[in-house]
Amino acid sequence: MTKTSRREFGFRLVGLSRRWRQHVDEAVAAVGLSDATWSPLFHLDRIGDGLTQKELAARIGLDGSSLVRLLDILEGQGLVERRTGAEDRRTKRLYLTPAGTERVNEIMARVIPREDEMLQNLDDAEITVLLGAFEKIEARIRALSETEEH
Repeated sequence: MTKTSRREFGFRLVGLSRRWRQHVDEAVAAVGLSDATWSPLFHLDRIGDGLTQKELAARIGLDGSSLVRLLDILEGQGLVERRTGAEDRRTKRLYLTPAGTERVNEIMARVIPREDEMLQNLDDAEITVLLGAFEKIEARIRALSETEEH
């Protein structure tokens, strides 16, 4: 990889991420959800119930107060349930309701074909290589973040 390629990488990744998100958002809008509201549902389904609000906020890149407003909406729609943590009563753990799980299934029924369409020009081996590269970048970013915190 040349210096020019390294400098272009982040710019291209951010642009691609935005366009990818736009296409996914269009698919999800058909079930009445915005990017802000489908993302917490997707993460709870993927990672599993019982995440704390703080853990979910970190995973989706939101500050706590923004997430609380989103969770109020999702809870009002009967898609998410907050439960007081057994180990610390100040902690709220998050759970998908059966309606929330059903909504995630509706979302995925729309997102998977859209993603397949966007990945059509890549074979499985290329996707595997890209995912491996993403994991390395994510690990490096986590390490840098931990260094900055100390």
